[in-house]
Amino acid sequence: MKKLILTALFASGAPSISAVALAAETGTGAAPVNTAAMQATDARTIIVNAPRGRVDTAVFGKRPFMRSPRLSPDGTKIAVMMTKNGVDSLGYINVTKPGSAPIFFAQAEEFREAGDRTIGSWRFVGNRTIVFTVASREIIGGRRSDVSRFVSYDIETKKISPLAWEGAGRSGANILFIDNEKETLLVSRDVLKDMSYSGNPEVIEVDVRSGKFKTVMRPNVEVSSWLVDGKGVIRAGVGSDGDSGKQRLMYRSDASGTMKTVSNEADTTFTGTQITPDIFLDEPDMAIATSNKDGYRKVYKVNLKTMQIVGDPVFGVKGYDVDGPIANKDRNQLAGVSYTSTRDRIRWFEPRLAEVQRLMDEDFGRGNAQIIATNDGETKILMLIADVNAPGGYYLFDTQTGNLNLLGWAHPVLKDFEMNPTDSIRYKASDGLEIEAVVTYPRHRTVRKNLPVIVMPHGGPFGVRDQQEFGFFPWHQAMAELGYVVIQPNYRGSGGYGKEFVKEGRKPNGYGMRMQDDLNDALTWFAQSGLIDPKRACIMGWSYGGYATARGAQRDADKWKCAIAGAGVYDFPMMKAYDTRSFGEFGANFQATADNLISISSARNTNGPWSPILIVAGLRDARIPIEQSRTLVSRLKGSGKKEGIDFKYVEQPKGTHNLPYEDVHIEWLKEAEAWAERFNPAYIASDPDKAPPVAITLASK
Repeated sequence: MKKLILTALFASGAPSISAVALAAETGTGAAPVNTAAMQATDARTIIVNAPRGRVDTAVFGKRPFMRSPRLSPDGTKIAVMMTKNGVDSLGYINVTKPGSAPIFFAQAEEFREAGDRTIGSWRFVGNRTIVFTVASREIIGGRRSDVSRFVSYDIETKKISPLAWEGAGRSGANILFIDNEKETLLVSRDVLKDMSYSGNPEVIEVDVRSGKFKTVMRPNVEVSSWLVDGKGVIRAGVGSDGDSGKQRLMYRSDASGTMKTVSNEADTTFTGTQITPDIFLDEPDMAIATSNKDGYRKVYKVNLKTMQIVGDPVFGVKGYDVDGPIANKDRNQLAGVSYTSTRDRIRWFEPRLAEVQRLMDEDFGRGNAQIIATNDGETKILMLIADVNAPGGYYLFDTQTGNLNLLGWAHPVLKDFEMNPTDSIRYKASDGLEIEAVVTYPRHRTVRKNLPVIVMPHGGPFGVRDQQEFGFFPWHQAMAELGYVVIQPNYRGSGGYGKEFVKEGRKPNGYGMRMQDDLNDALTWFAQSGLIDPKRACIMGWSYGGYATARGAQRDADKWKCAIAGAGVYDFPMMKAYDTRSFGEFGANFQATADNLISISSARNTNGPWSPILIVAGLRDARIPIEQSRTLVSRLKGSGKKEGIDFKYVEQPKGTHNLPYEDVHIEWLKEAEAWAERFNPAYIASDPDKAPPVAITLASK
């Protein structure tokens, strides 16, 4: 029955497709990565194997072996970033010629100094040209800023050329529309005028073969981003005022119309209440958009002339927000919706992709196979296949032959290894609010009882959350591998749980107070369950997680045996002044919402007991100035705290906010390991088990 259905579904006269799956090598190691050829597989189940012994912490800091593959429209080539000799290199693979090696044409070292460049994203335009973004970090107006440009690579001539650099401002690389037949791009870019950058972009059409471009929409003082329909017609513009908070939507019905304001309001809750179109439908003035008007973000049809929602929700998920709609190839219909429950998922409405997803769910388990992209005819489908606790790999699925071919693993060392198991558990905060947390269990422990714990709050904080994914960066896996239970609470204010949950974090007693209590309450709840020993607890985080870590060390020193803080905000009056210059009076309020910013600033409260704290910061951090960490260190010293005893400061000269450089990332994890072991060892004499020996290191691979 399955063969008959699939033959009819995929191709008239084409070979029928059967359900396929991957069989990994068994034994202590995974199959070697073959960068010169894809590996065909046709077994029935995923067989994952866990490495014997402990994986060294540095392994978790490795750069991805392969990331963000992009499929050409005809499905014959894949553009991909791969790690080659420890350096990220952009290249392409010809998937029609088994055994052909990847051809690399650009390196992507992370920028460190002003003027350095690195590679951002990449796409095919037509089947011959790969267009990629280069970004550089510059000093503009006395502050670090990122400048972006487009570069093209011609596969036939092997020529690399800049695209539309002339007259471009700070941001010159925002793709609005791709015409693969004409081999052209619509690009939104800032304009350089009178030696200054305009924040109001123009739209240009760029011929990627010749490099010629022309302006198709001049800047509008009210617009900071443009939106196009599936035919490449500019249909809307969005702008915001950083001081008033108002977001303006301008709209027109067709290419001949005049842009008119259809909404202009501020979202004082910072929960994303304004509606902007995601997909312009062929129905007059109708679009697909998301709204959280009923509490949770759902997908709706919207009349853009009246800004009225039409009918019932097209799609929603009970208890969770949707992430966003996915358009079909023509960008005029809804093909799917991405959302996050306990892990990232996609609900496909397009029949072909829905059937492929159903088959993959049957063979690999629900959610373990994710469709990333297809070619124009949807005969080639690019997929990421991974168990929730394993890095997994990228595969190319041929719907006409049924072949599923391995392109490469996501992680260069761990490959298909199944690591420490995770679960999503809901606990009650002390005020009764239900909190969902991701819990990672240390796989080497003989019993799950009275274990040491690391609480790891995520960054953001608002609109962001943790879910059950291996992912990069897998810090929860690194610390669990050492023997700790890792708890990642999605504290109040986290995204994905409806706007009321976000508003709970934005209350005057939220930031640095009730949000902090949610972390403490995780200790209480999981201690009562018997899983952890609350007297063996550390807290660790980056960005907002770094703030929460330092706040915990300062406010709740009796609860945390150690604290590991990276890239945090420690002095909010100082940070708000910085953000006001960057985002305006209204925009600066997105972060802290407390009435008294001094009271929630750890650097303003360094007297009294503190948990021993490791402070890590990147000198090249463009989001959180290095002065935040230096100020905290200075004030700790001023309060009599001893460096090397009460705190340790690690300043990373090459570090940025996102830790993309491999040695910087490894340093962060190894410093965290040493600090936790010093003040809260994972294994102590009274434990019934002992730490396993290190079996997998970078040197052994």
